[in-house]
Amino acid sequence: MNNRLNYNPDVLSCLANLSNDEVLTPPQLANQVLDLLPQELFRSPDTKFLDPCTKSGVFLREIAKRLIVGLADVIPDLQERIDHIMHYQLYGIAITKLTSMMSRRSLYCSKDASGKYSISHFDDADGNIRYTDIKHTWVQGKCCYCGASQEVYDRGEDLESHAYEFIHTEDPNTLYNNMTFDVIIGNPPYQLGDGGNGASALPIYHTFIEQAKKLSPRYMAFIVPSRWLNGGRGLDDFRLRMLEDGKIRVLHDYFDSKECFSGVEIKGGVCYFLWEKDYKGDCDVYSHNQGNVKHSFRPLLEHGAEIFIRTEEQVSIFHKVISKTEEPLFDWLNAGRFFGFHTKINWTEGIKGEIQSADGGSFFPISKVKTKENGVKVYIHGGECWISKDNIPRNKERISSYKVLIPRSGNPGFGNTIIGKPKISEPDTCNSNTYMVAIPPSRIMYEVEATNLCSYIKTKFVRFLVATKTSTQSTPPDAFQFVPLQDFSKPWTDEELYKKYNLTDDEIAFIESMIRPME
Repeated sequence: MNNRLNYNPDVLSCLANLSNDEVLTPPQLANQVLDLLPQELFRSPDTKFLDPCTKSGVFLREIAKRLIVGLADVIPDLQERIDHIMHYQLYGIAITKLTSMMSRRSLYCSKDASGKYSISHFDDADGNIRYTDIKHTWVQGKCCYCGASQEVYDRGEDLESHAYEFIHTEDPNTLYNNMTFDVIIGNPPYQLGDGGNGASALPIYHTFIEQAKKLSPRYMAFIVPSRWLNGGRGLDDFRLRMLEDGKIRVLHDYFDSKECFSGVEIKGGVCYFLWEKDYKGDCDVYSHNQGNVKHSFRPLLEHGAEIFIRTEEQVSIFHKVISKTEEPLFDWLNAGRFFGFHTKINWTEGIKGEIQSADGGSFFPISKVKTKENGVKVYIHGGECWISKDNIPRNKERISSYKVLIPRSGNPGFGNTIIGKPKISEPDTCNSNTYMVAIPPSRIMYEVEATNLCSYIKTKFVRFLVATKTSTQSTPPDAFQFVPLQDFSKPWTDEELYKKYNLTDDEIAFIESMIRPME
């Protein structure tokens, strides 16, 4: 018989392959997460599950399948069993009106839980999958609950507000009259545009986890971007709370998000974890990279680190580097607004234009070429312009020094260059917020030293240590906290650095395989 006639694709698998702002979970991935839970939970008629950010309803549907099998001996009658599961064990909060209907269709086989096609009859159409049209609460242009930009999300009724009910309340217990949930599980929305330049966005997935903790579940299991483990805007406090409490029992970390979500790229990868309220100890860590899986059992916070170091090889190299107690290159790095400029440039007419100040409150005249008035070169995105020394708002005394500029926007993820290509900024030059500035804090840097520093930053060794510290596209100065300062009166090669820090052949091979060369 033709195998194609026997193929019955799961509609939720098809939906999960669509690129979406709120990434849908494939059924296979949902089941991998469910496998982390103690399976006796699916054999108890008292276990209660909540998905506080349901989209396709895949978690609730797959949980229902397991409960239907697990409760067969406890509730022999199939319809009674289904009614009990649907009414007393499974609950969801949809993120949009559309996903509420999709989730009910997945779980009840009908978007109307009170209709004749629902496999379990409810008195109202929602069943146990609720959706409420929530409004943001604006305070000084931001939502006080999720941080959304009023400029971006205060819009017409016909557009989705992305105000999610579960995180738009001080006390989520009120949503279910203080009901106790054994398991809270889901794949929350990852970010919201914050009104900044370009694709600037604010992470929000961590707020779902923080809210879930307030419900005091026995277990939590979430799929989120991996960047929270070692970076991410505004995630420092959340990261320390999660890593220090010792309650994450299992962590699956994927360097490439496409291994979980086909066709969807999430910079820095994705992960899912099992958090257990009554557990405290080391974690089973599974590192997934290009189809290879490495397992370790270790603490999520290494001594001397404030972030999770993602692989055992990184842990070993990290300890060898910090054992020398050298000063970090971070001490030489300054944020991109070091000279007082933002990235915004307005070209007015001919060779004339203006550059925005770092605080956004004013503009300074510039030109496309050097003129009598504008004698200081400014390195900007995509090129250069010229400005008067008198119009440099900050640190104008440092323009006489050589400097090294590092692009603030990097290329994260193993297999990439990690950071943008650094460049030398000669005397009588400065830069916009496109670049960080590397310069000794209290002295002039000369050409030889700048040249050697620039080549050092390009080494695989340095870029590997940056990748250990952060996995986000934004490369702030603290991304270089693990990178040690060297004697820059001489150039450095990877071979010299590997020897200095006593790296093994396996550790060297790991770095070489993970970091792309930089010309």
